[in-house]
Amino acid sequence: MSVQLTVFVLVFGTVTIMGFAAARWRKPDSIHSLEEWGLGGRAFGNWVTFFLLSGDVYTAYTFVAVPTLVYGVGAAGFFPVPFLVIVYPMLFVVLARFWSVCHVHGFVTPAEFVRSRFGSRGLGTLVAVLGIVATMPYIALQLIGIEAVFEVMGLPKGWPLTVAFIVLALYTFNSGLRGPALVSIIKDALVLWAVLAVVLIVAMIPGGWEPVFRLAADRYAATPRTDDGLLLSSASQLNYVTLALGSAVALFLYPHTLTGVLAARNRGVLRRNLAALPLYTLTLGILMLLGFAALFSKTAPVGGNSNTVVPQWFNDNAPDWCAGLAFAAIGVGAMVPAAIMSIAAANLFTRNIYREYIRPDATSKEETYVSKTVSLTVKFGALLVILLLNTQFAIDLQLIGGVVIMQTLPAVALGLYTNWFHRSALAVGIGAGLVTGLVMLWQVPKYGGVDGREVVREHFGGSAWPLSNLGIESEASIYVGIVALAVNLLVVVLVTPLFRLMGVRDGRDHTREHDYVADEGDPTVRRMTEILDGEPVTPAAPPGGSFFVPIGPRHGNGRPPADDPSRNSYPRL
Repeated sequence: MSVQLTVFVLVFGTVTIMGFAAARWRKPDSIHSLEEWGLGGRAFGNWVTFFLLSGDVYTAYTFVAVPTLVYGVGAAGFFPVPFLVIVYPMLFVVLARFWSVCHVHGFVTPAEFVRSRFGSRGLGTLVAVLGIVATMPYIALQLIGIEAVFEVMGLPKGWPLTVAFIVLALYTFNSGLRGPALVSIIKDALVLWAVLAVVLIVAMIPGGWEPVFRLAADRYAATPRTDDGLLLSSASQLNYVTLALGSAVALFLYPHTLTGVLAARNRGVLRRNLAALPLYTLTLGILMLLGFAALFSKTAPVGGNSNTVVPQWFNDNAPDWCAGLAFAAIGVGAMVPAAIMSIAAANLFTRNIYREYIRPDATSKEETYVSKTVSLTVKFGALLVILLLNTQFAIDLQLIGGVVIMQTLPAVALGLYTNWFHRSALAVGIGAGLVTGLVMLWQVPKYGGVDGREVVREHFGGSAWPLSNLGIESEASIYVGIVALAVNLLVVVLVTPLFRLMGVRDGRDHTREHDYVADEGDPTVRRMTEILDGEPVTPAAPPGGSFFVPIGPRHGNGRPPADDPSRNSYPRL
């Protein structure tokens, strides 16, 4: 175990040095800007964007919890593969428009876009609050991956995890998004090494994967559970399909995903990476098969903690140095997304709560300092959740977070294509979706025991709502998030014309159609700062030799900066 710990500490130390050094990586003239600290100057090129997005989307918990789910129930645990196949075409179409409008107006968060698109400060604030609430448990889940590694290495619970996240918090505070962007390169290299190790270790088994699958099939057939197996049972199919679809919808609505998108230099960089990232799903598919390999190897969770299955398998089957690298892959793979998530949550608070309601005249320097401080608070809040609450409860909180963030789809995603929705109808729809989702989650018990039918907890036990609650004689269930989103959309569509017939005042759209297709070099794009992995680009002047300049220089939430004389002329919403 000393070899594994030594390798882990060496890699972690290297990552820490890189995280702090990132503050000087193509350092801009002025770092007192939320766009520099929180979005890397909106200037990441092809390679940096690829590593950043992959580190953002494929988190440590994905590489720990998903194989563990396969270990427990088999085929039902493979839902991330279809949802990641579904999501990239959606991202390719939608996120290019989001990138353009945010660059034209200088938006840092999706809530700023909603505020400007629908002319409603309250709706923008609601979207910001939902984003923060949904992100917090997601950060906590990253800690579970590191905690599982520490448990396998025999380290005590508490101080090692605290030390790791103090280091993470400090280099994120110092370097902003540049820190996880640089560290994500190491993270991807380690993950690819772990995938290669799995392939090589299983390949050395006589017969390769064939005996692994055969033993797993026999194991599932011998259990009293009816929801496990190499193939989906009829009762699991509806939940499998709706969970995959709902997870795809939620992924591109999470603030940390959109933060990584806004850091890209131009639409071409973004689209090239969204076209290439599905290749990364292959690595996830291979690691998911590790759940079957763990059954074949008779890997037992440490202390009954099922999250330790993956690191324990490496501990039992790989050389010590190789296991140490795999542990480092999980640890670093947790740090990268946790840093991005905390930055995204901090940006939401700073731009859509602090600047809107507390300090409307905050300077750029003050704004950046507040965001840095909030990012620290968010990380340590997540740490307290892990240290003080049951780990399984944190996982259940994340399920609720997914249902919550899905309710922003009409305002954020559909808002990129139409402003037909009434701002008040969008707020009512979000409320209806949240109430529906929470009521349904309250009705979902937590099952356990040998046969998987023993009620461990009566409420908030998962996201699969049994159809038997409707009086249907079936063991089938459906993902709560899909039903809640359907209610949300139905309410928005029905209530929008009703509000207009009643003469309820609508908001004014501050965006234009051209804003959604603007690209780097377009005169309507507010500014492009230095390029991190290429030469700075000087926008070409349009025909006629002059630039179009929007009314007043935009600053984040659609207003001119505090020191601009035109600020007072901007309409309050």
